[in-house]
Amino acid sequence: MTFLDRADAGRRLAERLQWLKGQDLVVLGLPRGGVLVAAEVAEALGAPLDVIVVRKLGVPWQPELAMGAIGEGGVRVVNQRVVRELGASVQVLDSVQAVEAEALARRLALLRADRPPLPLFGVTAVVVDDGIATGATAMAACQVVRRRGARRVVLASPVAARHHRSELLEVADSLVCVEEPRRLRAIGELYDDFSPVTDEQVLGVLEGTRDRARLRA
Repeated sequence: MTFLDRADAGRRLAERLQWLKGQDLVVLGLPRGGVLVAAEVAEALGAPLDVIVVRKLGVPWQPELAMGAIGEGGVRVVNQRVVRELGASVQVLDSVQAVEAEALARRLALLRADRPPLPLFGVTAVVVDDGIATGATAMAACQVVRRRGARRVVLASPVAARHHRSELLEVADSLVCVEEPRRLRAIGELYDDFSPVTDEQVLGVLEGTRDRARLRA
């Protein structure tokens, strides 16, 4: 199965999450692409939408490969297998983290602006990404929402590599996917349109969601 785009993927994912409808939920998208998927999920479930900001710690000589991730509130996840296989030193890991921490702070300032994060204490947090390849950023995001007091964490994505299921369920209470291929080379292979998403698009989606919520109130 392939998805037309992130909106189509979000609608298909929402079908798998209908069992959550009517519960005390907050849907959280991972910027950038995950927010477009999350917006469809939030709309279908009648839930508020927010972002959860994390940054991948890419291997310097192979940036697409994650050796870990960091998130809001000082969360850090390290993929020990990748670090070990590539021989990345502690110094390399710390150096990459320092750069990404600055990028994380800038992204938070841009996306949060004067809007405080939605409270998560005691609710079910639905963490949504547009695809889970290595699992590092998704795991960091789950740990962030858990620290913020979420009662239950549901990790949801249109596609996730099947062999990461067990480790993802170490940080999430549930994992919901449309596709879980045995071999996943690139998330974009499952999308007809996997165009880059800009911060402006993310801000537009968030503002549009808040406007609709105000009209319904």
